[in-house]
Order: sequence, then C-alpha cells, then structure tokens
Amino acid sequence: MVDYSKWKNIEVSDDEDETHPNIDTPSLFRWRHQARVERMQEADREKKELEEKKKKNEIKLKEVKENFKSTSDEEVKKKLEELEKEAADIRLEEEQMKKKDKQTPWNVDTISKPGFQKTVINKEAFRSTDSMTEEEREKYTQEFITKYKKELKEYGMYSKYIDSKKYLLKHHHLVCEETANYLVIWCIQLEMEEKHDLMARVAHQCICMQYILDISKQLKVDPRACVDSFFDRIEIAEVDYRKQFESEIESFKDRIRKRAAEKIRDAQAEEEAQETLEREKRLGPGGLDPVEVFESLPKVLQDCFESRNIGLLQETIAKMNEEEARYHMKRCVDSGLWVPDAGKETTLTSEDDTEENSENKGEKSE
Repeated sequence: MVDYSKWKNIEVSDDEDETHPNIDTPSLFRWRHQARVERMQEADREKKELEEKKKKNEIKLKEVKENFKSTSDEEVKKKLEELEKEAADIRLEEEQMKKKDKQTPWNVDTISKPGFQKTVINKEAFRSTDSMTEEEREKYTQEFITKYKKELKEYGMYSKYIDSKKYLLKHHHLVCEETANYLVIWCIQLEMEEKHDLMARVAHQCICMQYILDISKQLKVDPRACVDSFFDRIEIAEVDYRKQFESEIESFKDRIRKRAAEKIRDAQAEEEAQETLEREKRLGPGGLDPVEVFESLPKVLQDCFESRNIGLLQETIAKMNEEEARYHMKRCVDSGLWVPDAGKETTLTSEDDTEENSENKGEKSE
C-alpha cells in the first residue's frame, strides 16, 4: 500500500502563475479547495451506505417480485410498491450525490489518482505552444484559426453555460490559448463595427475560456480536463464568486472598447495620411489640388471640363466677368486642369484625367 498521508497538507498556490496578458488583473479567480480529508472520508462513508442500501433493496425487490408472480396477495403488492418507491428514492440520492461530487472544487487530494489509473480525454493529444518559437507559434495559430474558424465562431455565439459545455466537450480541440486569442480579436472587430450586443456575448465566451485555461495552469493539468469543473462550478456559484466573474467580464469589455477606439483612431490617422499623400501627388504645377479647384468652379465651367469641349470653354469664359474668368483660369492652370502649351494646341483635362495623371506622376517619381 502506498501511504498518501504525507501529502495531505499540500495545497496548490493561487498566485503562483501569471494570468493571461489579455486579462490584465492581479488574479483572475480564487479557487478555494474546500474538500479536506475529513470531508472526503465522510463522503466515502455516505457512498458506501447508499451502495449497501441499494443492494439490500435489489435483493428484497427480487424476492417480492418472485412471490408476486405466484400470488395476488394485496399485502405482497403493497410491499412491492414500497420497495419500488424506495428504489426510485435511491436512484434520486445517487444522482444528487453525483451532482454534489461534480460541484466540489478540486484540491490536491481530489486531483490525485492512485497508481496504474489514468483518464483518457480523447485520442488527439493536447499540443502546447510553450516550447515554440515566436514564428512557429504565429504559424500554428494562423493554421488553427483557418482550420477551425467556423467552430470558433459557433462557440463564441453561445449564451448558455450548458450549451457551451456540451460544445466544448464535443470539440475538445477548441480548449486552448488560440481560441481565447481569436475571441479577443473578434471582440475588437465587433466593437469597431458597433455590434455591441454581439461583442458582449463573445466577450463572455472568451472569459469562460480564459477561466478554464487558468484552472489548468494552476492545477497543472490538461485544460480539456477542466471543462466540466468550470461549468459545474459557475452554474451553482456563490454570490461573491459570480460577482467576481461578472466583474471580470465587464472589465474585459471596457478594455475591448478602449482598444477598438484606439484602432479606429489609428485607422482614421492612416486614412488621413494616405489622403494627404494622394493629394500631394495630384498637385499641379502651381501647387493647387485639381480636385479641390474643380469642385470650386462654377457649374458652367465644370460642364466644360467634363465634356472636354474647348470651344464651349472659350465661349463660357468670354461671357464671364474678366476678373472672375482670370481668377478661375489661373487656378485651373496652377492645378493642371488647364495646360497651355506655349503657342501649340491647348490641352483641356477633366478631373478624372487629373487623377490618372497624378497616379502616373507618382509611378514615374518612384
């Protein structure tokens, strides 16, 4: 016999491991290992008593059923009904006991197993990325998301614990760091698209996954073995524990909103920088933007440039006030909309031509 008593007082540290970088909080949760040796012994005693009670009931029930076949005595019938009712009560006690076992938090005593016993989660081995290089980890993550994107989105859309639990038990490969990372990115995208309700749902699923991963780190077990434990605990959680869990979700959503706002500002700044660059490429010989000049022209002059009709342009200019005509034509020349060619044929360009020329000019400069 192996004596386990020398390990009875060992406890798993709650603050030994760092939490996930996406969840920047000193401690994501505090798992209290409440089951001690005395309580475990009491639970074993209750199980043995129930098992003995069940065996006695089965023996009596079998005897009474045999007697009932040979007689129709009302007393025997009544006894049979009582034993059947007792059997139903025993089954109910068994179910309650199993539920109680699932709800009991883990500690070093409950996660330890005697020698020569093992738990097989599924055939696919859990692959850790801890030993990978940054490049290998990035490649693996991209391959994982590409392969399981549909399943990742399905998990992210669940709102009930029971549905999430069933889905993860069926898709064990999703219980990993890559899923949590994908959900974080998806939350940011949803918030940028102003899909706030959907973002909140996915954020909830992300925190659930992060809790499972942190349990596995603290207990040093495969995260897929922690799915049952987490969902059984959270469904019947005490008020303080549930408040802490909900607080983590709200904090996470706040960080998502801030990050989404930052990315929107960055995108706007990049767009403005691109517009500035394109505008600089469009500038005419006099340093004016042809698009801005065209939009500032009177409608009759815009029609001339759009139709590329030089005769119509000359007629329109002749009808205009001399000072106004000179002002607009100088701006057209400085922007490149009107290109006088020193005694040769004058070139009249449209707004589209100007944009195309600016692109070509940019290519030549490159």
